[in-house]
Amino acid sequence: MIAATSNRPVSPVENVSSDRQPVRRDLAASMGDGASYGVMVGIGETYVPAFVLAAGLGDVFAGLIASVPVFLGSVLQLISPAAIRILKSNKLWVMLNASIQAACFIPLIVAATYGAISQWQALFITSVYWATSLATGPAWNTWMGAVVPKSVRPHFFAKRARFSQAMTLAGFLAGGFILQAGTSSAAPTRAYVLLFLIAGISRVISAFCLSRKSEPQPVRLVDDLPFMQRAMSFGQGRAGRLLLFVVCMQVGVCISGPFFVPYMLNGLKLTYIEYVILIGTSFVAKFLTLPYWGRLAKKVGAQQLLWIGAICITPLAAAWDVSFNYGWLVLVQILAGTAWAAYELAVTLLFLEAIPEHERTGTLTIYNVANNAALLAGSLIGTFMLRSMDVTIEAYLWVFAVSTAARGASLLILATVPKMSSGVVEPTFRPLSVQPSMGSIDQPVLAGLPADAENQLAENELPT
Repeated sequence: MIAATSNRPVSPVENVSSDRQPVRRDLAASMGDGASYGVMVGIGETYVPAFVLAAGLGDVFAGLIASVPVFLGSVLQLISPAAIRILKSNKLWVMLNASIQAACFIPLIVAATYGAISQWQALFITSVYWATSLATGPAWNTWMGAVVPKSVRPHFFAKRARFSQAMTLAGFLAGGFILQAGTSSAAPTRAYVLLFLIAGISRVISAFCLSRKSEPQPVRLVDDLPFMQRAMSFGQGRAGRLLLFVVCMQVGVCISGPFFVPYMLNGLKLTYIEYVILIGTSFVAKFLTLPYWGRLAKKVGAQQLLWIGAICITPLAAAWDVSFNYGWLVLVQILAGTAWAAYELAVTLLFLEAIPEHERTGTLTIYNVANNAALLAGSLIGTFMLRSMDVTIEAYLWVFAVSTAARGASLLILATVPKMSSGVVEPTFRPLSVQPSMGSIDQPVLAGLPADAENQLAENELPT
């Protein structure tokens, strides 16, 4: 028996619907990736400094674990362009790094189970974690820029960013409640097993969602201009003085920034719930005030907004010297999240305006390395101060005061930054980490920005 066939022509509507199915699948998978990645950041990575404290590695090391691995990771990410060219795929590179990042939680689970981990083991694990985290950034932006249609990019990435931030906060809050309920003096690290298990599973789900997304051919590659050549070009451009200011401000911020976790948990003896409320308050304040600062930037310009943000973040560290009162610290955290939202948005807008669209991905790598080198430098200054004063409460208060003084000194450099205009639409951000002093560390989603020219990546396409 011969099956009946139909010669009915396929309507244009059916063709459009068929063409949209892969796009819809890609967008849905990207939302799943963003949500699960956010949970991992909130319930896993954010609690690593608290974990090393619980494991008995000390206040100073808890601060260094928040800076040294991030710097090492930013240096290791420089191999990304070469690796992507070898693999001939942004997707494979992102999935490989996501899988390795998920695996980093396995030794942390083992360490939490037995309540012991050495400093070198902790540094190695977290350095690999941050290397894989930062290495995916340029490739992910390039890949998403090719997958997500231009017409929906701003709306889609804004929606995805809000969802990811909400899941980051949910993961962070859940982690705090788990620690509060499950921690005992007899087994201070045992509750971290569940946190790291959930974080690892979340990254596995994220990697699965990544695998469900397509990769258009020919593959667009990350720009692999030699690092020093690009750095020299960037430093000599109109954004060079701005970068100098940002780096100096970062040094000042990070004299104190990495040490707020040990100060809160070991110095002030806060409970995990009190700790979570303080950090979560800053995160929420940053999230809620960002749209307001975006509207203000359109009215007064990004450079004026930068002055507002920079002046407001300057006294924040010294504000911790004013009082130990918990209500006061909550107020300081609200102000911190609000001020950091203004500062980070302004810096991002000015850099994006100063850098041509086709150079943004490569230049973002330079910015990450410079910023994280400043993070390391500041944390080493804080380490020296704490150790020289025997890690007392008074030592912390001096660290906070010096941090504010260094931030104030960097304003002198800001005064020398040439006039820069910003016509870039407000970017969206994806959270990389939740931080006690600034709410979160975020990275702009370059794929969500409108291109300023067509086919600028054509020279980076690989033949199929």
